[in-house]
Amino acid sequence: MQLDLGRKIRELRHRDGRTQEALAESVGVTPQAVSRWEANGCYPDMEMIPAIANYFGITIDELFGYDNDRESRIAEIIRKVEGFSIPSRSDDGWVDECLAILREGIAEFPQNERLLIALADTLTEAGWRRYKEEVYYDPEGFLCGKTERHSNNEFWAEAIKICERLLQDAKDGETVTKATRILVLLYRNTGETEKAIACAETLPEMKNCREIMLSFATDGRERAKKLGDLLLLTAREFSHQLVYALLADKTHFESDLPIEKIKGAIALYNLICDDGNFGNRHGDLVELYLFLSCVQWMRGYHDESFVSLNKSLEHAKALETVCDGSERTFTAPLLSLVSFRKERSEGRTKNLPDDWPWWSCPVFSQAEREIKSDPRWAEWVKKTRE
Repeated sequence: MQLDLGRKIRELRHRDGRTQEALAESVGVTPQAVSRWEANGCYPDMEMIPAIANYFGITIDELFGYDNDRESRIAEIIRKVEGFSIPSRSDDGWVDECLAILREGIAEFPQNERLLIALADTLTEAGWRRYKEEVYYDPEGFLCGKTERHSNNEFWAEAIKICERLLQDAKDGETVTKATRILVLLYRNTGETEKAIACAETLPEMKNCREIMLSFATDGRERAKKLGDLLLLTAREFSHQLVYALLADKTHFESDLPIEKIKGAIALYNLICDDGNFGNRHGDLVELYLFLSCVQWMRGYHDESFVSLNKSLEHAKALETVCDGSERTFTAPLLSLVSFRKERSEGRTKNLPDDWPWWSCPVFSQAEREIKSDPRWAEWVKKTRE
């Protein structure tokens, strides 16, 4: 214990850029005592151990070098949270239990960045589920969120505090990036636009993002794989931003322009996955076809709308066939080195009627009433339950 403890104290002090004098003053000993600890000449009195651990923002177990047990326990907590399959669910029944698991984990490991950012992320999602999103078009026809709706959103208020703290204290760059992403969204959704912009401006521009840099950092076979990963990610992000751009201006829905653009996004996936093997990206196509069906109905193309609904169902069922936890590989020429693993996810197919039209805005309210009164809707819903 003596050897490990002295080494650990020295490593932690160097990690945080702190002097022996600063540590000594904090825990009430002389700098010479700290020097003897680190030289393994002696070790601290046991009553000082909690203060030393707290000084470095770690647990007592970590101070004594029990990293493996600690990391295993943290990984177990994260797995429990991931087991709720939150992204694929439309209900909020998971909120209390899931948050309780994370809070218990943080009580055990108060400064752990993985658990803190997981709690912030889960609180963000809980805020959406419990308070719902409400948007409107301003007098100029541009989409806005009703920020006053979330003035008392306790989930978001807590998530903001956690992320602000992480921006100050976190050592892990990925944690800082995730915290920034959450803050950008929550600041905007609670009316703190200037703070949202300030956070966003700290992030690197798109051409310097991780995925693009990885494709430049590698060579040969590995570069081909990284480029395949980048193509799939780009297709997803492009299609999402395309939809957001359509939704941003109400006048877009006064013509067939949205139909053409959404079909173009779908065509991008067909261009990349040109052999029809969409792998785990079947889920992206589920979303696009749900949205397309809504816009088609709104524009009077009712038969085409149900064709799109059936397409979304086809892709949802195809997605379920690859959700078995095994590693699979794409087969299209540009993606032949790209593999993926998707855990079993229950309910994606049967949740399609609740997820429709995936992206929502006020101009769709009449279309929703109309399509759900069409007898074909009930028939389609029945097929999602089979």
